[in-house]
Amino acid sequence: MPTAEIRRDRWGIPHVLAQDADALAFGQGAVTAQDRAWQLEVARRRSEGTLAAAIGADGTDWDVLARRIGIDALARRAYAGLAPATQRWVDAYVEGVNHARGAGLATAPELDALDLAFGSWQPWTPLGVLAVQHALFGAYPSKLWRRHVAATLGDDAVALLGRETPQTSGSNAWAVTGALTSTGGALVAGDPHRVIEAPGVYQQVHLVCTAADDAFDVVGLAFPGVPGVQHFGHTGPAAWALTNAMADDQDLYVEHLRRDGDRVLVQDAGAWVDAPSHRERVEVRDGTDVEVEVVATPRGPLVLGGPDEDGPDGPGVGLALRTPTRVLGDLGLEALPLLLRARTAADVEAAWSHWVEPVNSVLVADAAGPVRRIVAGRVPARAAENRTGPVPGDDPAAAWTGWEPLPAVDVAALGGFVSCANDRRPGDTEHLGSDFAPPHRARRITALLTGLLAGDGDGDGRVGPDDCARIHVDTRLGSFDVLRDLVSATAPASDPAAAVRERLLAFDGRMDAGSADAALLSAWRTALVRRLADDPALAPLHRPHGRPALYASWLDVPTKVGLALETLVLRGADLGLDVPAASAAALDDAAAVGDRVWGDVHVLVPVHALRPGHPAAPVVPPAAVAGDIDCVLAASSVPGVSEVCSRGPVARYVWDLADRSASRWVVPLGASGRWDSPHALDQLPVYAAGDLVTVVDDLGQTRAERVVTTG
Repeated sequence: MPTAEIRRDRWGIPHVLAQDADALAFGQGAVTAQDRAWQLEVARRRSEGTLAAAIGADGTDWDVLARRIGIDALARRAYAGLAPATQRWVDAYVEGVNHARGAGLATAPELDALDLAFGSWQPWTPLGVLAVQHALFGAYPSKLWRRHVAATLGDDAVALLGRETPQTSGSNAWAVTGALTSTGGALVAGDPHRVIEAPGVYQQVHLVCTAADDAFDVVGLAFPGVPGVQHFGHTGPAAWALTNAMADDQDLYVEHLRRDGDRVLVQDAGAWVDAPSHRERVEVRDGTDVEVEVVATPRGPLVLGGPDEDGPDGPGVGLALRTPTRVLGDLGLEALPLLLRARTAADVEAAWSHWVEPVNSVLVADAAGPVRRIVAGRVPARAAENRTGPVPGDDPAAAWTGWEPLPAVDVAALGGFVSCANDRRPGDTEHLGSDFAPPHRARRITALLTGLLAGDGDGDGRVGPDDCARIHVDTRLGSFDVLRDLVSATAPASDPAAAVRERLLAFDGRMDAGSADAALLSAWRTALVRRLADDPALAPLHRPHGRPALYASWLDVPTKVGLALETLVLRGADLGLDVPAASAAALDDAAAVGDRVWGDVHVLVPVHALRPGHPAAPVVPPAAVAGDIDCVLAASSVPGVSEVCSRGPVARYVWDLADRSASRWVVPLGASGRWDSPHALDQLPVYAAGDLVTVVDDLGQTRAERVVTTG
C-alpha cells in the first residue's frame, strides 16, 4: 500500500514525503488533522452550516448565511465537476483526514472542553472549506454599505465614505527580476493580510513527491483543510505570490417576491415565476433552533430578506447574490494540482487560468528569469450600475453578458520590479473594480525598491532577501501627510492641546511599537474619528440598518468613518462636517490621554471561533506589534474603534529563485493549532519582532515523526 512519511523541522512545520501524488495528499490530510483538528472541525461545520450546534448562538448568523447561499451544495457540485484525477487527489486528502480521525490523532483541547467529537469528512468537504474562506471576501457586503449611505445621506455621499473594506485590506506583494537582485535570481515577496486567527489561517508545509514520472517538491502556505499549496508557493524552479485584485465580481439583485400557497414566486422580466425554496433547521447549542428558508431566484440565492419579511429593502423584497463560482459551479480547485507541478512561470500562469474567485493579482517568477504579473479569476461583464450597489433583478440591463478580459504583463517591461497592494492600477485592474486601497502601500514599496536600486544609503544597487524582509516591516504611515496638514491648520484651544500639536508636527510618521509619538497620533486620530462619526451631519447613518450582525463591520459608522478618514479630512465639508473644529477638540482629547507608547495599546489579539473568555478559548500572550493601517506593515487597528491589532500579515515570506533554501517566512503564532504543542506560539516572538525564519527544504534537517499508510 502507498505510504506517506511525515517529518518535522525545528519549528514543527510538517514535511510530507510520498511516492505518488495521491499518497502525498493522504499524508497532508493526516498531518493537518493531527495539527489543526479544532480548526478543521470549525471549517467543516462552517461549510455545512452546523457551527452553532457546536459553539452556540455565536455561530447562528454564519449558519444562516451558509444555508441560504448553499455552501455545501456548491461544494458538492464543484466536486462533481472535477477531472477524475483531481477528484482522486481530493479523495486521498479526505481519506488522510479521516485516517487521523480513526487513529485518534485528530484531537484538540477545544474539542475536549466542548465534549465534541471530530466529525467525518465527505469527499467534497475540502471544496466547502475553500468556499468558506472566500464567502465574505468579495464585493457584495460593501454594496450593503453603499445602499445604506445612499438611502440615508444620498448618492453623492457614497464616494466620500467608501474605501477598501476591513475584510479585504492590506495585502502586499512585490517581485524583482534577477537582473536587479544580489542573488542573481528573481525575488518574490509579500504578506497577505486578513483577520489574524488562532490557529492561523495559513499552514506552512513542505510537500515532496518522489514518483519517477511525477516528481515535485514544493514549500508554501496552505489553507488547512484544502490539499496542495494555494496562494503562495515555491516549487524550486518557480514561485508565485498574490494579492486581492479588488475586482467587483459579485452582484446583489433586488428581488420582489410573494408566496402562492406552498410556492415562492419571484418577479422576472415582467412575470411571476417559481423561485425554488425549502426550509432547513439550524441547531443551536444551548439555545433555540432557527428555521431558515432557502430561496433560489434566477439570479442566485437570497442572502437577505424574503417573501414574508419587511426589512430595510421593503416588504416582500430580498437581495439575491450572483457570483462566478455559482454561475460556473466551479471553485477553481483544478488550479491546485497544477501549481504543485509548475516548473516555469508559464506553468504557473497556466495553472491560475483555472481560478475563479476571488480575483487575484498574481506575481509569477521562475529560475530562468521571466517575471510576470497576471490577473487570475473571472469578472463578469455587465452594466456599470451593477458595481454601485444592488440592482433590479428583473431588469434585463443588469444581466451578465460574458467575462471581462484580464490583463498580464512582463515585469521587465515595467522596469524590472513591480508591487501590488490592492491599489487602483490604471490600464491594469482599475476597470475591474470600484473600491481599491489607497495608493500609499504600493507607492511606499515602489519608493523603497527604487531607493535600493539607486544605491541609496548603504545599498549596492541590488535588491536582496534581507532588503525584502525590511520592506515587510516598514512603518511609515501612508496617510500621515494628510493628517499632519490638518494638524498644522488646526488652532489649539488650550496649552495642552498646543503641546500635542507641536509633538505631532515634529513626528516622523513611523508607527513603531516603542514610539510615544505614534501613540499620541493614534489618540488624536481616535478622538477625531469619534467626533466626526458623532457629527449631526452623519446622524442619518446611525439609523438602524436592519442587517444581521454578521455584516456589522461593513455597516458600523465609526468603523467606516475611520477607514474613510483621509477622504473626510480633505472633503468632509462636502458632507457638512466641521473637520477643523473636530480636529481642535481632538487635540484636547489626546492631551488627556496618559503617557504610553504605541506598543502598549497596539497589541496582537488573534480571533478564535470561541469568544474571548470562553473556558475553551486559548489565551495568547499579548505581543506589541508595530505598523498600522496604511503602513506597508499593515498590522491594522480600526481608527476610532480600537487600537488593538486583530488583522494584519497572516504570513510574511521572501521566495528566492536563485536558492530556495535562502527563502524565509513566518506566521503570527506557530505551525501547530494545538495549544498544548510547543509549536503553537513559538513563531510569535519572531513575528512580533519583524523577523523571518529560514525555509527548511532539506529533509536532512528534519526529523521523522511517523509513516501513514493509505487504504
